[in-house]
Amino acid sequence: MAAPPLTTPPVTPPPPPLLTRLGRAVARLAGRVLLLAAAVGVVSAVLAAGTLDRLQLSRFESPGSESHRVEQALEEGFGTGKHHFLLLVTAQRGTVDSPDVVAAATALERDLAAREGVAETASYWSRDSSPAMRSDDGTQALVTARMSGTVTEARTALADISPDLTRSDDVIRVEVGGGDEIFRQAAAQAQSDFVRAEIIVLPLVFTLLLLLYRRVWVAALTLAMGVFSVVTTLALLRGAAALTEVSTFAANLALVMGIGLGVDYGLFVITRFREELARGRAVPEAVELAVARAGRTVVFSGLTVAIALSSLVLFPFPFLRSFAYAGVGVVLTSVVAALVVLPAALALVGHRVRPRREPRADRGWWHTASLRVTRRPLLYGAPALGLVLLLALPALGARIGLPDARVLPEGHSSRDVQEQIEAGFSQEEMDAVHVLVDALDPSAEEVAAYAAALSRVAGSAQVDARTGTYQDGRHTAPPGAAAERFGARGATWFSVVPTTAALDDASGFVDRLRDVPAPGDTRIGGYPADLTDFGDALLERVPLVVGTVLAVTFALLFLMTGSLLLPLKAIVLNVLSLAVMFGVIVWVFQEGNLSDALGFTANGTLEVTFPILMFCVAFGLSMDYEVFMLARIKEEYDLSGDTTTAVAAGLQRSGPLVTAAAVVLAASFAVYATSSVFYLIMLAVGMAAVILVDATLIRGVLVPAAMRLAGRANWWAPAPLRRVHERWGLGH
Repeated sequence: MAAPPLTTPPVTPPPPPLLTRLGRAVARLAGRVLLLAAAVGVVSAVLAAGTLDRLQLSRFESPGSESHRVEQALEEGFGTGKHHFLLLVTAQRGTVDSPDVVAAATALERDLAAREGVAETASYWSRDSSPAMRSDDGTQALVTARMSGTVTEARTALADISPDLTRSDDVIRVEVGGGDEIFRQAAAQAQSDFVRAEIIVLPLVFTLLLLLYRRVWVAALTLAMGVFSVVTTLALLRGAAALTEVSTFAANLALVMGIGLGVDYGLFVITRFREELARGRAVPEAVELAVARAGRTVVFSGLTVAIALSSLVLFPFPFLRSFAYAGVGVVLTSVVAALVVLPAALALVGHRVRPRREPRADRGWWHTASLRVTRRPLLYGAPALGLVLLLALPALGARIGLPDARVLPEGHSSRDVQEQIEAGFSQEEMDAVHVLVDALDPSAEEVAAYAAALSRVAGSAQVDARTGTYQDGRHTAPPGAAAERFGARGATWFSVVPTTAALDDASGFVDRLRDVPAPGDTRIGGYPADLTDFGDALLERVPLVVGTVLAVTFALLFLMTGSLLLPLKAIVLNVLSLAVMFGVIVWVFQEGNLSDALGFTANGTLEVTFPILMFCVAFGLSMDYEVFMLARIKEEYDLSGDTTTAVAAGLQRSGPLVTAAAVVLAASFAVYATSSVFYLIMLAVGMAAVILVDATLIRGVLVPAAMRLAGRANWWAPAPLRRVHERWGLGH
């Protein structure tokens, strides 16, 4: 009997990729998805409305640093510490020693000391007529105050104190200034700028999108994705603020990046949806393919931006970590908007988003320009590289400095107060350095000798100790009642008041004080030490942050492309973009060019915090554009196998999107150039400049030139890494 014929078991096809399944589900359940998105949007809007009130302010302090521990020790052991704001008292007649001025100023200090949140006060009159608290001409003197509670609580209380104590009568004029007042006003201005930016950004972006698409439906849908991202990110920030400290400035970043990335990713998905409709696909199938094909690029792009911004959590400062929370929130919500909410809307709107005339992939400015560059890569690439390097050149002269009242424009009261102090006082009492000596019980002779030695340090105007006041190595005043704050026995501390000029090199001044032999181990605190420790801690983490961002980005791009050269090329071009940004901010904000037009005052240095933030944001956004272009070029290369053809076709498909996204994002950032806060103006100009240069010279010229010169090496990787990509590559 013959054996039965062998039969081949049926082959079960592999399940479709996740993004394909997502697109299919969204197209099928479009109505329900939009109802859910609307509900999420409404709830998020309610939560977002209260977000700004729950965000917090920050000081330039490094938790756990020597300066921070000194201030804690002074508060716990001596009941004193660094003062946070001041009252500038001006005698209307006579001097600050006139009897009527003394009586009025003493009453003013008692009033201030009784205010909620004020832990300690001091003044020229209660500090034994300290010369450091009296102007050179004797017509002005200071009352200073230390606040209790968190910085947010302190500045909230100060918001009530400041207008109430700003007064003028026949005897004295009182104005409020000092570090906390300066940055309180800057934060309040930033919140005001946030509201104004919302009013300006939305119609501006809608107008730009309308000019780009010439279809109201498309412009409205794209902008709606940006608004969805902003609202849901603000709601997430409210949740984060319940668990940790989140800076008020994070809301500004959430607005501009939410609009920018929401629109950016929306542009990419809509364009792909249009292409599929033009190929004759039905609407549900076009939605599915748009999510499957554009979605991979959107996810890659989101990962690169999230990696760059999440690296800010490596800094030990809540201020910078806040921007990581905002950035990751923006990426998450923008990706959800682009791959879930927008495709559902496209499934319902359908052919109404199609252009009136279909573009052709084989003809267009980007296609023509790419072929022109790839035919003569050196002829076009060398001048473009030269121009980029020229724009970056000023970055070589960058100088790191300390923030001051010039973060606010002229006319703000706290800046006016600081300018009066700089003009009329040769010393900076509010910026005194606190030297804590850890000794069991130094003798009076040891205290006096050490105080005299500290007063001889270059930049030291006056040293106060429990044995009296010292200037230029001389004992100039015996101890009065105010000397009790230094302790009678046991450990003691010294207040070193710097000259105004000494603060131009605060870290050098602090280092010179550390070098003075002391009667025990010393620790340094006070505002100059705070700023020095803060800057040192930031710069110490920069190599870790930069290295982490570059390494993870390189790995991600390798998994996307399977190439070693393309990730390296992308990083090099991103570094060029960042160099341009730093060149612009040095030329404009350090050297003061365009200061009159932009309404700020340069101080000849750059405070390090915001440039670090801008590095992370700019790197993420530049890589965002690189991913958009590279994904499309690789797709074309997989079809044709020819690099030149793939570059031309890929740039024609992605170049207009990059240009449109860059214009929208640059315009969104540029809105903050109307701000009154120095940092927001710098963020606006620096980011707008790097985005526009990156989208034109870098992506339009250097990318095709570099890829043409590399040829087939663009796609090379050694065999072991090729196997890694085949197994784990994100393109499969």
